[in-house]
Amino acid sequence: MSELVKRILFAVPAAAIFIWITWLGGNAFQTMIFAIGLLTVWEIHNIMKAAGRADYFPISLLLVVMIWRTDFMPDWLLLSAVMVVLLITIWAVFDKKHEASGRWLSTLFTGIYAPVGFLMVIYIREMVPGAAGFWLTLSLFFMIWGNDVFAYFGGKTFGKRKLAPVISPNKTWEGFWFGFLGAAIGFLIAWALADPFPLPLSSIFISVIIVSIAGPIGDITESRLKRIAGVKDSSSLLPGHGGFFDRFDSLILAAPFIFFYFFMTI
Repeated sequence: MSELVKRILFAVPAAAIFIWITWLGGNAFQTMIFAIGLLTVWEIHNIMKAAGRADYFPISLLLVVMIWRTDFMPDWLLLSAVMVVLLITIWAVFDKKHEASGRWLSTLFTGIYAPVGFLMVIYIREMVPGAAGFWLTLSLFFMIWGNDVFAYFGGKTFGKRKLAPVISPNKTWEGFWFGFLGAAIGFLIAWALADPFPLPLSSIFISVIIVSIAGPIGDITESRLKRIAGVKDSSSLLPGHGGFFDRFDSLILAAPFIFFYFFMTI
């Protein structure tokens, strides 16, 4: 059995369950995304450690809690925490002599990068009530998946010019442009299935541009980290797919930009 077949056999039922929980929304969807986010944070922590850029993992987890549960924190405590984080970060940026400064920046990346991306997915789902929020979220998923599939097969079939030869040798400019087509098809599928879709069809243009640029950048960012760490996959939690960071690297970076665009458009 080829590696591609193994990936498909796992991906199809996993995607069906993922979409079903997205349809349910509410606590079920929030719990799923939070669990995926935590596992991704753990994977990033391991990658940073392997890359010689270890973080203060307990503090990273504390940052995750602060980001996700700001509603439970008094305003004075939240403001104080933000100020402390900001002051330490300013020190870390300008102080290159101490190991602690580098570890603090790694701590910020581990605790903030993925959680913010996944939290924006929650916000998109809850942006409008009921099925409308589901279709908005599904359009993002379909654009990400469409971009990934078309970039892969387009690059494999027509790829000649390397997009990032040192960081990710398999990516090509031809695959990058095919990804735009895949994202557009993904959006159109969600738009056609929805009754009605909460955004005008004209929103496809900006949405596709955002996903097709931010998504590959997120992918290349993860590839860069893995190359420094000398690892092939972020983990082995997903059969044939590596880890959660491998599967959601594009979504993590694209989701915040899509959220703000959807928010301004609705």
